[in-house]
Amino acid sequence: MTRIAGMAGNRGRNLLNIADREPGGAEFAVVLTTDPDAPVLEAAAERDIPTEVVPLADELSRREHEEAVLEALSDYEFDLVCLDGYMRILSNTFLDEMPTTLNVHPALLPSFPGMDAWGDALEAGVSVTGCTVHVVTDATDEDGAVVEEQVDAGPIVTQEPIPVYEGDDEETLKDRVLYECEFRAYPRAVKWFAEGAMEVDLAAGEVSVDADVATAEGDDHDGLPARRLVSDDRAETLRYGENPHQDAAVYTDYTCDEASVVHADQLNEGAKALSYNNYNDADGALDLIKEFDEPAAAVIKHTNPAGCATADSLSEAYENALSTDPMSAFGGIVALNRECDAATAEQIVDSFKEVVVAPGYTDAALEVLFEKDNLRVLDVGDLNETRTERFTEKPLVGGRLVQERDLQSISAADLEIVTERDPTDAELETMVFAWQTLKHVKSNGICFADGTETVGIGMGQVSRVDAVRLAAMKADEHAEGKDAEGAVMASDAFFPFPDGIEEAAEAGIEAVIQPGGSVNDEDVIEAADEHGMAMAFTGQRSFRHD
Repeated sequence: MTRIAGMAGNRGRNLLNIADREPGGAEFAVVLTTDPDAPVLEAAAERDIPTEVVPLADELSRREHEEAVLEALSDYEFDLVCLDGYMRILSNTFLDEMPTTLNVHPALLPSFPGMDAWGDALEAGVSVTGCTVHVVTDATDEDGAVVEEQVDAGPIVTQEPIPVYEGDDEETLKDRVLYECEFRAYPRAVKWFAEGAMEVDLAAGEVSVDADVATAEGDDHDGLPARRLVSDDRAETLRYGENPHQDAAVYTDYTCDEASVVHADQLNEGAKALSYNNYNDADGALDLIKEFDEPAAAVIKHTNPAGCATADSLSEAYENALSTDPMSAFGGIVALNRECDAATAEQIVDSFKEVVVAPGYTDAALEVLFEKDNLRVLDVGDLNETRTERFTEKPLVGGRLVQERDLQSISAADLEIVTERDPTDAELETMVFAWQTLKHVKSNGICFADGTETVGIGMGQVSRVDAVRLAAMKADEHAEGKDAEGAVMASDAFFPFPDGIEEAAEAGIEAVIQPGGSVNDEDVIEAADEHGMAMAFTGQRSFRHD
């Protein structure tokens, strides 16, 4: 376990933050200050951290003061020294006797060293500042006098940037540098030290950190960097978030080359702007229709497909997608993977829709769509085949989850047939279509499909058998001109029990595609065989929780 000697001038908020977070399991052996009234003393005592006071005395030279500090720390065992606003330049009298000593400076060194880094940044008019954690080195001459150009000049361990906003003053900037930069960077550096990932070479003036790596295929971090710095620009302030009491904005990444609703042109400028929910649903709809090479259409409601289909023509694909659940499609988002023509546009405006997303529109289609004043018409441009955005993320309180996008794509040749009856070629085609659609359904998710169109979708259920029942109900009660009789069922995860197969058989399902992998696979396969079903395993799951 790494033990730290902390040295603070006043409140010691960085030290207390490190004490509370215990990065890498590090803990404080002692906190020392020069001021007997420093608030850090009481705060440290509340955390059961021993404290020492070595006052600054006019009659003491720099060397004598540092010798007094060394004496005060001599009864404690520690591996690292962390400074926090310690208002005294340290010399080799102290540093040569101590283990590695770190300090945090409120600027991105080498810019703005010295006592007023915040004011210097504001005066310089920079748009970005931040903090630097560095190794402390001697900044004095032989007589103990401070050499200004050597202050804060030790090897840099890590840095953390933040933007400087219009209207920032020293106080607001100081607070943001502390809470948004120093509270991130200092614990990170301590963690690296505690885990043995940091190597300091004072002779070379360098710090190397094994853990601070960028993306590299094949390493144990699978291309996920040790640190992520995200810089997006606010594109628009939205009317509100998911609900009227929530503020919201949309931010844009100008480096993204993939077709997206954020960068889409809204062609009917007189219509109201997209809402938070519109953006979310339109993004989900666009992501779904990118799955298919054939003309495809999808209708999305609350980020779930109400229906999806591919066909020989776009208008037929839209008609088949809509007929899955026209009631739920009311007020939904339409996404198309071909230029929208007049025939498709006529169908879209036949019922209320919020947004249409497509890679282009004919003039005749726009004339039809523009008749609806508040139907937002988005042109996302060319749907290039390359998915340039590799990762998705979900904010958590205190952090965020980052994962690769689910870009799995299967073919009939990838499937393992596990039942006595083999699926027909038509069923195999439907299995592949249903699986690619199901990737975009909230888990637990079930998709009933016939040909290359959905007939019933059961989404977001906490029980898989309930998701089957929901898909069956949708196919029976909501679908128009089609039902589940003779259809294929896709499941985003294995069936833990045969009950899901029994429910599917009752609905008329004749073939199933699912990952497999349950301890009860044999029972599930036996149930499928009893009902004359064909079943294929994908060998991979397709959960979706956002």
